[in-house]
This record gives sequence, C-alpha cells and structure tokens, in this order.
Amino acid sequence: MTDFAIRAEKLSKRFWLHTERRTGLKERFIRGKAPKAKEFWALREASFEIQRGTTFGLMGQNGSGKSTTLKVLAGIYRPTSGLVEVNGRVSALLELGAGFHAELTGRENIRLNGAILGLSRRQIDSSMDRIIDFAGLGDFIDSPVKIYSSGMYVRLGFAIAVSLDPEILMVDEIIAVGDEEFQRKCFDYLFELRKRGSTIVLVSHSLGLIRDLCDQAAWLEHGQIRELGTARTVVDAYLADVNDREVRAHEVDHAAEQKEVVENRPVEHDSTAVPAADAPSATPQRPGSGEIRVTRIEYVDREGATTSVLVTGEPCTIRMYYSASHEIPSAVFGIEFFNEAGVNVAGPNSGRVGTWPVRPGDGYVDFAVDELLLQPASYRVSTAIVDRGHTFDLADREYELRVRGRGDEEPGLTRMPGIWKPPVPTQPVVSSTTLDGR
Repeated sequence: MTDFAIRAEKLSKRFWLHTERRTGLKERFIRGKAPKAKEFWALREASFEIQRGTTFGLMGQNGSGKSTTLKVLAGIYRPTSGLVEVNGRVSALLELGAGFHAELTGRENIRLNGAILGLSRRQIDSSMDRIIDFAGLGDFIDSPVKIYSSGMYVRLGFAIAVSLDPEILMVDEIIAVGDEEFQRKCFDYLFELRKRGSTIVLVSHSLGLIRDLCDQAAWLEHGQIRELGTARTVVDAYLADVNDREVRAHEVDHAAEQKEVVENRPVEHDSTAVPAADAPSATPQRPGSGEIRVTRIEYVDREGATTSVLVTGEPCTIRMYYSASHEIPSAVFGIEFFNEAGVNVAGPNSGRVGTWPVRPGDGYVDFAVDELLLQPASYRVSTAIVDRGHTFDLADREYELRVRGRGDEEPGLTRMPGIWKPPVPTQPVVSSTTLDGR
C-alpha cells in the first residue's frame, strides 16, 4: 500500500480564452472569422505529494491557480499534461451548490450526492440523520434547495461532504460563507477527521488557518508553485513577500505624491515675497506653544532599514524627528496609536524614564520595541511633546502606521506577552482497579 494519498507530477492545466465567439454562418459571413483564442495556463508544471492522514494547504493570491489545482485533483478537470494519482475515496466541496439539483429537496440531494460518491442506499440512510443534524436546516430539509440561501447551501454541502466518512476530503474556501457558529462546527469536525486519519486538502486565504491546521502547504503564483514545504515555512515566506511588495508600492506612491507637491508648489518672486514668519499657513495651526515641533516620524524594521510597514511580533523602532527653535530645559515625547474604529490602543511616552533637555536645532528620538504587540491593521498615530502639563506640540493622528502579521495572530487589539507553562496535576488519577485485581 502506497504511503501517499495524492501525488502530482508536472501537473498542468491550460484554458483557451475566447474574447469573441461567432457561431452562426450569417455572423461569420458578415463579421468575418473570430479572433484567435488566447492560451492561458492556470496551472503549470506543479509537482507535490500529500501523505496519508495529513492536511495539505493551497494558498496564494486570487487567480494563482488554487481552485484549478483542487479541481484537477478531484477529477473535475482533466490535466492538460502531467500525472495525478489519487488513492482513496474523494469527497469534495468546491463550489456553492455544486452537485445539487435545484428542484430536489435537501433530503433528496443527500441521496443523490451519496450515490455519486459510490455509497449504497443503506450507507446513505444510516448517515441521513447525522447529516441533517450537522446541517441544522430543520424543516427546510424537505424543501427544494432552489429556495435555500447561500449559507444553507454551504451547510448542507459541507455536512454531506464530511459526514460520509471520506478518505480524502477536498474543501475550497466556500465554508467562509457560513456563519460563525457553523464555521466553528466545521473546523471542529475537520479536527476529528484528522484524528481519524482522513487526508484533507484545503484551499484558504486564511494564513492562520493554514498555519494551524495544515502539516504541509504549497504557495501558488501564476499557476506555478512558488514555495513548497511545512505550513509554517510557506506562510512565513508568503507574508514576507506580501509585506515587501506593499512596502515597495507605498514607496512608489509616496515618491509620486512628493513629485506632485513639488511640481504644484507656487513660484515665489523676490520683489513681492512674504516673509516666512508672516506667510499664511496652508494647514491649520497645530496645538502647542511651538518652541519644539515633531517634523516627521519613521519606522525602522529589525534589520535597521526604514519601512512603511511593521510586522506584529518583530522588533522595530519608531523614530520621531523634531525641530527646536529654543532651548527646552525638560521635555517628554509621546506617541498614541488609534485603530480604524478610533480606539486608543496604546500611548507610550518617555516620561517613564524621566525628562530630557533639548538644544535648539534638529534631531530625533527613538522608541525601540523588542516585540511589536499591535495586531495587523492600519493605525493613525499622534505625537506630542510636553512638560508637566505644558504642551509644546501635538500632532493629532497626522501620521499613519500599517502593521502586517506573520500568520500567528491572536484575537484582540494587541498581543499579550507571557510564557505558557505545561500542565501541573493537582490530584492524581485513581484507578478503579484495586491492588488485589478486583
């Protein structure tokens, strides 16, 4: 008996994209021959092996070939080239309502899908109550599925797919359509299937789910495997690439904005120039007496490079640049972070270590973080420079910070640092068997 449940070797799938079809003789005569169809490879030279009893994740951007790969493995698509071997009975949930007959009731569709999977009528009937209970459709089970909502479709389809004891289960991210309670039930059942030795192939955009549920994963990009290995390794590589591309895109946008500002800046004439101190401000005056102002902030990553995106759980530095026109005997620098709902998530300030004198001129202050606790999101950042109730400068939510994750995010607004310790029994388990064996 082979050790693998699925093996793919140089698997490829090609489609022909027709921009325009001319099927009628009259249409062909009048408009001429239709444009030649374009060749599109949704999957190209993909090779991998999925061991029995493991969970395998397919991940990547939209259009990367994940669903096509799953359909080829499930036998829905024939590969254009390459080899795929599947050892075991396959149950698949790939599309909303796939395999359902709209005019049949939910109960009748259960029998139809069971027959398609090769189960006998007795096997289907023995699983009927369990499927109906899992789907939670109540009286709707005897109504035609054409009146079902998208969520009801998903619940019935998933209940059929997992309740007929599949040897290999293939699931596209269609379960994301279900409500929170049903999603939890689905994941609990997937966990049970794993314990029973079923092989699961999962397509998902949830990196946390891929990391937690899958043993192995493949990252697809433009139909080709970009990374293949353990789920954690692949997720980390994918996130690093996404964050890097986002930083580069932000830098390009920022450079374009700066160029536009310079090009649109009005030309000053010496004979009529208004002194800078008396020039009207283009933006409202910031609060504070103004002897010292924050001019900008920078984000520095763990490698010491300036970036526009920070990563949850990694060390970083937030650098506040200032310009002081007077001697400041003592000053406290502070930062505040607000999430998209306007909630103040954190507000560290240098007052915890005392106050600092600041000389006239330009400079910067660093706030170094050993482990960034902010969860992935976009934040508005406020800066302030104060001294015992007096405000020198306050930039209220003038800056932006984008935080991205590593795939191991936790619920809530921030992470909570701590060390988990193994269980410590407080009362030993007493066996029911006595010393004399009775």
